[in-house]
Amino acid sequence: MDGSIEESLFEAEDKMEKAVEVAKEDFAGIRTGRANAGMFNKLEVEYYGAPTPLQQLASFQTPEARTILIQPFDKSSMTAIEKALRESDLGVNPSNDGNVIRIALPQLTEERRRDYIKLARTKGEDAKVSMRNIRRKAKDEIDRFVKNGDVGEDEGSRAEKVLDGLTKKFVEQVDDLMGRKETELLEV
Repeated sequence: MDGSIEESLFEAEDKMEKAVEVAKEDFAGIRTGRANAGMFNKLEVEYYGAPTPLQQLASFQTPEARTILIQPFDKSSMTAIEKALRESDLGVNPSNDGNVIRIALPQLTEERRRDYIKLARTKGEDAKVSMRNIRRKAKDEIDRFVKNGDVGEDEGSRAEKVLDGLTKKFVEQVDDLMGRKETELLEV
């Protein structure tokens, strides 16, 4: 295959891998009945006037399935962390004993579970749409190489098969992640 087709395929694969990573992070941010630090991946705290990811300001422990302890590295950030948690869309009510912030996750209601499953499906669909767009762009490039006579039609169709295989592989990864997240959400 021609170097430029190789480049197009390599770039498509790289972008699809990134789309899977974004989906993974999105799924981690969706709350389930179990406590996990991933819930806070996207949460930012106003720290000395700058929005800072909570993960950089504190350590997390999960002593029980539905309890999270957040220990700020800098005690002066405790109020700001607590405020960010209250204002987040996680639906948690943090309490602070001066050393750690404790979050007891309430049992998810059936309705809340369904909302989160819908959200997971939306995030998964977003990732797949992104992959289809990446595929379309790479296919257009391949078609252009063939049309310009840079590569033969056989090479073009071989490259397209490789591209379809990549797309299928990464879409399946997203489906798998989405299925696992739904299973997690349905666990009581």
